[in-house]
Amino acid sequence: MCRFVLYQGPSISIADLVTRPVHSIIRQSFKAEELAEPLNGDGFGVAWYVTETSEKPAVFRDITPAWNNENLRHLARVTRSGTILAHVRAATPGLTVTQTNCHPFVHGRYAFMHNGNLAGFMKARQKLLSLLSEAAFAAIRGTSDSEHIFGLFLDRLAERKEDKPVERMANALEATLRQLAEIVPRGDEPSTLNLAVTDGSNTVVSRCIFGDLARATTLYMREGQRFRCKNGLCVMDAVSEGGTECPTCNEASAVLIASEPLFEHETWSPVDPQHLVLVDANRQVTRRPLWLAR
Repeated sequence: MCRFVLYQGPSISIADLVTRPVHSIIRQSFKAEELAEPLNGDGFGVAWYVTETSEKPAVFRDITPAWNNENLRHLARVTRSGTILAHVRAATPGLTVTQTNCHPFVHGRYAFMHNGNLAGFMKARQKLLSLLSEAAFAAIRGTSDSEHIFGLFLDRLAERKEDKPVERMANALEATLRQLAEIVPRGDEPSTLNLAVTDGSNTVVSRCIFGDLARATTLYMREGQRFRCKNGLCVMDAVSEGGTECPTCNEASAVLIASEPLFEHETWSPVDPQHLVLVDANRQVTRRPLWLAR
């Protein structure tokens, strides 16, 4: 079913998401607590932005389990960014375990990842492909349902004209979900579509299901002024007037969006099913309902 985490805020170490929290993304790769099957060992990926170098994200993906990859640990320890996506994969039955099927997927300045599955994907794949432009089709490198959804999103994004990038992305993601709802075969298996997309400055995440809302895949948020890990303890600093511990805590906010809470000593806010979370370039957070045909 996969697990993911997305961070947007002041620059942090990738290790602050991947290894240091008590329930880090590496721990979720072998002991996810909110899935019937706790293992997510069919590969992993991390994408991050270094905007002073390039508007395009860097990405590191591999088919090895995240818990068993020393390169990931070393990279995470020394790499910092203000926008980070990390994902551990449990492959949908029938889809191959290859590097091209590991998340996050990147195209231009956009990075995308998915927690869940598109029910009946193999039956709907031909119809989905027929909806893609030549450019979106050419961007697909693997065989996963997730990357095909990303291609559909890129086409819907190209059609949008909103001035605010975050609104443009949100409306494109909502249009993508509506289009998927029209082509997915109806049946007993739900489609679970927790999707996350960012351009490095603006982020949109969905918690969506085609089916029984009680079966929606989990999604949580934590907001504050700064996220930090020290001596094995990870916290999200609240708003303050500054000081020696956090002299800029009144200047910039931080947002975490994750399949499962990374730490338990603070309250995480569940995202309601059939909702979008928008985080703009000023790190202002908005939640809004999804309007779907079903």
